[in-house]
Amino acid sequence: METQLTVEKKGNGFKKAFRAIDMTLFTVAAILVIDTLAPSAAIGPSSISWWIITLVLFFIPYGLITAELGTTYPEQGGLYIWVRNAFGERWAARTTWLYWINVALWMPSVYVLFAGMFAQLFIPDLSLWGQIAIGVLMTWVTVVIGIVALDIGKWVPNVGALIKALIMLVIGFGAFFYAAQHGVANDLSFRNILPTWDAGLYFLPVIVYNFMGFELMSGAGEEMQNPQRDIPRAIITAGVLIAFFYLMGTIGMLMALPAEQLGLVSGIIDTLRILFGETGVGGVIVTILGIGALYTFLTNMVTWTMGANRTAAEAANEGELPAFFGKLHPINKTPVGAYVLTGIVSSAVLIIYGLMASTAEDLFWSLFAFSSIVFLLPYLAMFPAFLRLRRTDANRPRPYRVPGNHLTAILMTIICVLFILQAIVFFIWVPGEPVDWNYAIPVLVGVGVTLIIGEFIIQRK
Repeated sequence: METQLTVEKKGNGFKKAFRAIDMTLFTVAAILVIDTLAPSAAIGPSSISWWIITLVLFFIPYGLITAELGTTYPEQGGLYIWVRNAFGERWAARTTWLYWINVALWMPSVYVLFAGMFAQLFIPDLSLWGQIAIGVLMTWVTVVIGIVALDIGKWVPNVGALIKALIMLVIGFGAFFYAAQHGVANDLSFRNILPTWDAGLYFLPVIVYNFMGFELMSGAGEEMQNPQRDIPRAIITAGVLIAFFYLMGTIGMLMALPAEQLGLVSGIIDTLRILFGETGVGGVIVTILGIGALYTFLTNMVTWTMGANRTAAEAANEGELPAFFGKLHPINKTPVGAYVLTGIVSSAVLIIYGLMASTAEDLFWSLFAFSSIVFLLPYLAMFPAFLRLRRTDANRPRPYRVPGNHLTAILMTIICVLFILQAIVFFIWVPGEPVDWNYAIPVLVGVGVTLIIGEFIIQRK
């Protein structure tokens, strides 16, 4: 039966474990991230208009393009397959390397935030190296979860998506009740929420970053029951939910806490404590929601490693990445080789950057900016791949097609690429201010080393 969860196997051994509801929750879990909500809200009231502008001009076109690519090429590997078909195997390998390594580099920043929030809730005096130790532990918990079968492992992000939505709603609605009694912490008048071009744009690329991930589920294309039907449904449903929850969370934080007091690591718990208090029933609620937030950080990494490691495994099977990336678990058919490498890289980066950082916030932002630039680079190949495949593979059946004519497709591609480019630039340079080379050089060096290592690996294949 098509609706049964895991009974069928194809010759390749992949279980058809992904239903439409799983894909929707998976996408929400991938894109809706609580860990970067505070940095995006730190832009100030104008972040509300920047969310809406990015939603209309970038998020919707990005979702439509991904829906067409995912339904036209539903094979296992997703992004790797799209770029390979458009530009050849070497460019696909470069793209997949960056897509895979970014997750291993992003994981340390997520678990630094996890450890910082854990310390804020339970061990306020925990040292930086104590937090790094927690980060390393959580890295390997993620690896273990990823190696189990998808029909089991998928429940981690499924549950996480629901918890994320709950926390966003609590912050949003809780802030309205708080503001009714205590007033609004920031001036959210129409004039103030209009977009501004100033130092607040330091965090603007975080908004673009927060909207990324539609293509992730296509990394498990052969584990879906009906990708041609379910991918567009999942993208549309998840997109509406994600936009709503992000706006709710951002507005809630700005109503409760002055923008200048929104800490990158402590912002979420600080907001919850203002809304509910630190003692009695309020303190219990904050602790419960804080534990829920900690769980969502785990689901972020479980979700992204599921997609990125499957994409890397497919590239390895094609001979474009080292064979170890393609090593599968003999029973679960999960990419155990790619997962082990992810754990090793993440642990090493945590320790290396820990030696250079003075505080958890410094460590978080350096790791986040570095990994985010690496993360955004593959999209500079994905969007042009969509346009090229429209021309070179025009006769291929497209179960879903982006509305409009060829000019519409060109405009959407150009706009999406420009959004990616501005995010990369703004991760390094704050508009209206000189470049802080003490911050920019380590980030740029990290990106350069990542590119060189990837090229070395690819050229040796």
